[in-house]
Amino acid sequence: MSLAFDRVGGPLAPFTGALDVILAQQQANGAIPWFDKGPWDPWNHAECLMALGAMGEFEAADRGFEYLAWSQEPSGAWLGEYGNTLPMADRLHMARTPAAAFRDSNFAAYPAVALWHRYRLDNDLAFARRYWPMVRSAIDFVLTLQHPEGDISWSQEAFGTGADDAVLAGNASIFKSLDCALKLADLLGEPQPAWRLAKDRLSCAIRSAPARFDRLQDRSDFAMDWYYPALAGVLSPGASFARLEARAPRFAVLGRGCRCVASQPWVTVAESCELAMALLGLGARAAAGALLDSQLNHRDGDGAFWMGWQFEEAIVWPRERPTWTQAAAILAFDARLGASAASDVLTSR
Repeated sequence: MSLAFDRVGGPLAPFTGALDVILAQQQANGAIPWFDKGPWDPWNHAECLMALGAMGEFEAADRGFEYLAWSQEPSGAWLGEYGNTLPMADRLHMARTPAAAFRDSNFAAYPAVALWHRYRLDNDLAFARRYWPMVRSAIDFVLTLQHPEGDISWSQEAFGTGADDAVLAGNASIFKSLDCALKLADLLGEPQPAWRLAKDRLSCAIRSAPARFDRLQDRSDFAMDWYYPALAGVLSPGASFARLEARAPRFAVLGRGCRCVASQPWVTVAESCELAMALLGLGARAAAGALLDSQLNHRDGDGAFWMGWQFEEAIVWPRERPTWTQAAAILAFDARLGASAASDVLTSR
């Protein structure tokens, strides 16, 4: 089924340039890397699958789900590459070299969101049932990395070692993944009470035990650690608003977007779109709309989104168009416009 390539009408029609980037980068086996000869990880791959579905590209999305199931390890994990460890090849471009790879807990959890999103799009119970074992195995893997205090280690490799730490943004994302996984479990008649308890413990840790997170590295300079607890719905609406408002002066740049790193003059499209979805989930539609409209300035001539904008030098930086940037934009505008049947999956609380 392909709805986007008639190129006619529909609220998401202006974003076919972003869609084209994802489709062009999808490999024959269904994998969707960051960019040509770039890293692959299951989190960003799953984000792209949701964007493909929202745009009606179910055949491409199906191949992506097949790849996820094929590449999953017996433990339930995936070996995902950390693209943020890549050096710059030159002043404007990221290197095309192998990236460090880990069995990341947040990476493994996120396909649950993609499968719930897909079910919400087409109500295909058979499809959900087909990939349910993949999600069940992945969530079981993730919960082997949960500490008694409720926080979840960032990777299997780090768990129980001196490198063990719980990333706040990653744990908030896992909370959202657990929420979607539990909905799938109930839908398919396989309730998972242990998962629900684990989700409650994780929620308590995020809300009440901040010392359990980012123990080895202060990540408060990163936008994702700021807005993800609000985006994922871990915090109450009141606490979410308070968190966003308290740190907005550090990250929000009027008319530009959201800084990826508070100390750098660099706004990024993906972070801006995720922040907009957090605002949409809290009912702040005017602020979210203004933020999304500002991202339309960060596109190339084909309508695809650049990764970011360095506003002191007034240059696109880096000069890359990652697939996950396109996906975040598509999903954020879908959430704003209510174009697809699954438009509220990432914003519902």
